[in-house]
Amino acid sequence: MLKVLGRVTSINVRKVLWAADELGLAYEQEDWGLPLRDPKVPQFLALNPNGQVPVLLDDGFALWESNAILIYLAEKAGDGRLLPQNAQKRGLALQWLGWQASELNPTWGYAVQALLRHTPGFEDSSRIAESLRRWGEAMAILEGALADGRPFAAGQLFTVADIALALSVHRWVKTPAEKPGLPGVEAYHQRMMARPAGAKWMADPLF
Repeated sequence: MLKVLGRVTSINVRKVLWAADELGLAYEQEDWGLPLRDPKVPQFLALNPNGQVPVLLDDGFALWESNAILIYLAEKAGDGRLLPQNAQKRGLALQWLGWQASELNPTWGYAVQALLRHTPGFEDSSRIAESLRRWGEAMAILEGALADGRPFAAGQLFTVADIALALSVHRWVKTPAEKPGLPGVEAYHQRMMARPAGAKWMADPLF
């Protein structure tokens, strides 16, 4: 049986759990990551020298980096679910999966810590505003992609990219701040929430 090491409050851990649920894979989830269990101990570092969650264990094989795990699980299923076999459709899915990690994720950090998590030390109003501005600009790119009526990021098929993007969109929706109206993104969020695994892993208070 697969084992997923990581606390469910981590957005990257929830990406993996959502994918496993979509694929109908049996797994165990084990809490790792502060404040629950320190991943900087030798036992965990032997699996991931970065000391970060998630880590996937599969019959003695250990894999880290959440996007790599998403692709691995989709490949393991081997039937085109979550990752199309057509080269162009697959390329689009991987494009949006990479964009979520490299372009969208870095924008929200300060705003989420300040407004959603209320983390001490994140009270600088100018940095909050800058984070929201950059976040809004990135979200406008997703809005533009959805403007053609496509149901999912890569077109007509639900893919690994939608798991990553939907969790990001959920944070956007739940962050209490003045934000631009993005009707395509809002409709997309509702579609993702309508999926049983989406509702499970975007349930309050999982942000």
